[in-house]
Amino acid sequence: MYLNVHSSYSLRYGTMPVEKLVQEALQCGIAQMALTDINNTTGVMAFMRECNKQGIKPIGGIEFRRDKKLLYIGIAKNKEGMKELNDFLTWHNLNQRELPDRPSDFTNAVVIFPFIAHDQVISDDKNLSLRENEFLGIRFDELHVLHGKGIGLLKNKLVVLQPVFVADRIEYRLHEYLRGIDLNTLLTMVDKEDKCSNTDRFLPAGELEARFSKYAFILDNTRKLMDDCVMDYVQGKVRLNRKTFTGSREDDKVLLEKLALAGVVYRYGKHNKKALKKVKDELKVIWDLDFCAYFLITWDIIRYSMSKGYYHLGRGSGANSTVAFCLRITDVDPMELDLYFERFLNAERSSPPDFDIDYSWDEREDVQQYVFKRYGREHTALLGTMSTFKDRSVIREIGKVMGLPKAEIDSFTDPAKVAENRDNVTFKKIMAIQEMMASMPNQRSIHAGGVLISEEPITYYTALDLPPKGMPTVQWDMYEAEAIGYDKYDILSQRGIGHIKEAVRLIAQNQQRKIDIHQAKVFMEDPKLNDRLRTGNSIGCFYIESPAMRQLLCKLGCENYLTLVAASSIIRPGVAQSGMMKMYIQNYHNPENVQYLHPVMKEQLEETFGVMVYQEDVIKVCIHYAGMDGMDADILRRGMSGKYWSRIEFDSLVNKFHEGAKVLGRPEDVTREVWRQVSSFAGYSFSKAHSASFAVESYQSLFLKTYYPKEFMVAVLNNYGGFYNRALYVHQLKKTGAVVHLPCVNRSSDVVSIKGNDVFLGFNGIRGLDGKFFTLIPDEVRRNGVFVDLEDFVKRTGIVLEQVVMLIRTGALRFTGKNKKALLWEVHMLLGNKVKPVNHAELFHTERKRYVLPELVNTQLEDAYHELELLDFPLSMSMFDLLKTDYRGDLLAKDLIGHVGQVVKMMGLYVCEKTVRTKNNKKMWFGTFLDVNGDFFDTTHFSVSSPVYPFKGTGCYLILGKVVEDFGFPSLEVFRFAKLPIADNPVMA
Repeated sequence: MYLNVHSSYSLRYGTMPVEKLVQEALQCGIAQMALTDINNTTGVMAFMRECNKQGIKPIGGIEFRRDKKLLYIGIAKNKEGMKELNDFLTWHNLNQRELPDRPSDFTNAVVIFPFIAHDQVISDDKNLSLRENEFLGIRFDELHVLHGKGIGLLKNKLVVLQPVFVADRIEYRLHEYLRGIDLNTLLTMVDKEDKCSNTDRFLPAGELEARFSKYAFILDNTRKLMDDCVMDYVQGKVRLNRKTFTGSREDDKVLLEKLALAGVVYRYGKHNKKALKKVKDELKVIWDLDFCAYFLITWDIIRYSMSKGYYHLGRGSGANSTVAFCLRITDVDPMELDLYFERFLNAERSSPPDFDIDYSWDEREDVQQYVFKRYGREHTALLGTMSTFKDRSVIREIGKVMGLPKAEIDSFTDPAKVAENRDNVTFKKIMAIQEMMASMPNQRSIHAGGVLISEEPITYYTALDLPPKGMPTVQWDMYEAEAIGYDKYDILSQRGIGHIKEAVRLIAQNQQRKIDIHQAKVFMEDPKLNDRLRTGNSIGCFYIESPAMRQLLCKLGCENYLTLVAASSIIRPGVAQSGMMKMYIQNYHNPENVQYLHPVMKEQLEETFGVMVYQEDVIKVCIHYAGMDGMDADILRRGMSGKYWSRIEFDSLVNKFHEGAKVLGRPEDVTREVWRQVSSFAGYSFSKAHSASFAVESYQSLFLKTYYPKEFMVAVLNNYGGFYNRALYVHQLKKTGAVVHLPCVNRSSDVVSIKGNDVFLGFNGIRGLDGKFFTLIPDEVRRNGVFVDLEDFVKRTGIVLEQVVMLIRTGALRFTGKNKKALLWEVHMLLGNKVKPVNHAELFHTERKRYVLPELVNTQLEDAYHELELLDFPLSMSMFDLLKTDYRGDLLAKDLIGHVGQVVKMMGLYVCEKTVRTKNNKKMWFGTFLDVNGDFFDTTHFSVSSPVYPFKGTGCYLILGKVVEDFGFPSLEVFRFAKLPIADNPVMA
């Protein structure tokens, strides 16, 4: 009798996850029911799976609402009916149209209107206009309306409408909080019509029928409607991706083999038998497991992007495939790195493989659009995500709904006041509500780059949303996609590729040199690049520019690709705390002292000095030490994934591991220790293929930074930087020998530009400047020539007073030869306090009256303050020059290594800081500074000192501390430090 059941996917309305919903129905003896979440079908496929598992007949549907008001409910008779409902909702979502008062005339779906709508009883006359597939749903508390009325014409159209939103009284209260959050109002202000009834839940077995006992025909109508519905979807594991690339599996096989063998010649030459055999072995697995289309579609995406001149980086587990390397999907050579193809694809694999393809942020969308056009919008969609209420910020939302004052809410969200709040009754209540909400879905969003390409129209399985990106997006996430049967294609973006692409373009423009950036193997042998690695001189380079990574490179003395691959893995979060990073560095420098647990461990881990650095290392140990098979390795790989990590998965392998080791005659005590290392490492591991891909890109960035430093740093600035702030990258640009100029209305463009040795900052870096002027000004110069004076600039651009004042104060009108104060006086005389309209019809140029001004002096200090305000950093002076003191410290960064163990005073310009928690839950801080010569040094601040001497943001600090050294890398262990005052702003004075 339940045609209107809702899960927690009725966002901020329903309270029960699908699994609980089915369990509640089971306990009430319900044999069939329909899931009709509000304006979405996120949970329908999971609902069908769970119902089938529990022996309940599932029916799919949608509750359609407009402006939070119920319009009607759609119930699918079958799979085609589900598609009709999804298509109907999708059309309105994608075209951003309101849902109509009455839906389409569905063929395979029925429509249920609420019997009482907006307090108006639907009369017999209304029935006359109902279509064959349209019904009226009446609630048990509305039955009194029928009393004493002739309902002959309605008799066959009435069905039971018993909505289900909550499980019990407690969840009804939770529902009220959800509605308050959704409506951004107080709990007491949520209107009756904006929430469900407290009876909107499953009733005990037989109770619903009892309430309709006087109207048995309504029960019969409902039962017949539900009996006629059959969700005829294939049960069990299915593959829903596009099945072929060419239209024929055989043709796919022939094409993939042809492309792969041609790629062997391209990558390895004509006579590499080992490579040829490996490719043929992989092709057989790919064919046997029916993944030819997946490879060919990915190759097709790469082919398109390369034809457009886009640079890509192929990574993910797909980099374990030599076929992928030969198809140019990745630039990682699995044979060189001894990568396991089985890590990517094997006969026992229980989860879909995937390729992660990275593009520049400004090219990724075009590649996605190509996929939509190539494979059809009916068959293509972006992958969604589902955010939950787990973020502690929901505490603030609950507090607002409860009507608490802001100060009290602030105290509840302050981590420093957790202890004092622990016994607070209100805080306990909020935390209890937050705990109930934590895992509930909050809102649908869009995956970072996942694309689905479906064999069937995708609306058989979901309705589609239209997020801000403007591309159709499914209403469920990657985990549900996998459960349904979809393998995603990841088309991602990252800034590092933007740096490389832009640098190559600028080099061609500024130096007329064409760079082949794909010569990664040549770069890896370049001693200049490896010297930069060894010294951590890598600012701006993808993945290797952070303070922690630069320290690691120095501690290792990293000077080759393989060591960089390892560094890219052990820098991952969690590894340092586990002690594995330190162990790796020690063993790296003293390989002869490594104690291997067993000869097999030496054989498999000699490359990584006895430390399991990669996921592949763990797999190798389990296969070669304990004789585990491919299925075990796959389960283990999933267990190592941060997204799937589960203690249960590991425990299920313990017996197999030990039994396998015993069969192979391994000593039991050694086996226990090997397993301990495997299981303890599992939570921290990283794919070697991922690390190798990152390392390739790092070398490409290093090459550009080494040989074309000016263009490279300009490219970094134009792609929104990286780990550091804009000021640091401008500093690095100046260190290359480039002459960096302030923005100029006659020379600058929207972004940073370079010509020869001269670099002009762009208009987009000026705080508060209207974005339309970023392109308007340079476009006007290109069309009509340079501006000749201030008046010419104002007239030709139509700029208003406030905006031109910003440009003057930034120094962008210095071409006039007048100082800023004279220009400010002149522009106020010109524009006054009003916006002067542009007079395009001006026939005669009237000379303005010229005034003789007294001498107006502009100082360098004033300029620096203007730049601090409008650019966020001074260019005319350094921050050290702005200090009130001439003292610059007793020591420079380059001298630190010679003063290990000594207490010294240093002067440093703040670059960045990082807070970490120690094992005993205390805090410590790491700082990065520049000395007066512009060289980096690093600091460590322990919890006993940091609260007394806190970081206070950008500026210069006087630092007292002891010089310490770790694997040849010096840093300062801070005792005291303080931010130093700068010269007063002369304008304010």
